[in-house]
Amino acid sequence: MAIIPLLSEEAANEDVKKVYEEIKNTFGIDFVPNLFKAMGNNPEILASTWAEYKAIMEPGELNAREKEIIAMAVSATNNCEYCIHAHQAALKGMGMTEQGILELVAVVGLYNHFNKFLDGLRVEPDLGV
Repeated sequence: MAIIPLLSEEAANEDVKKVYEEIKNTFGIDFVPNLFKAMGNNPEILASTWAEYKAIMEPGELNAREKEIIAMAVSATNNCEYCIHAHQAALKGMGMTEQGILELVAVVGLYNHFNKFLDGLRVEPDLGV
């Protein structure tokens, strides 16, 4: 349970409602995700975070699927249950199978292992720039 109330669409002021509508349209859904309802309590945080999301997640050198894969990997590493569910659903919507998600999480686990092993031993880099 959230430690602050989630701001419903009905209780939102006009500025928040405008961002809520854009979020629903962008994601092609008929509800506002709880992530944004929590931010709705502070219209400035909601607006600035939504602007950052749009700027970063629009396709660039990385496409939307690649960015979702990164988001899933970070969410798994940070153990964010909300985000894991959200990004898994997004990836499935983009055609990733359960096998693909398993492979993704296996890669995350492998590289978390490598990172901690190397960090713990302070092994000097010898690859790359």
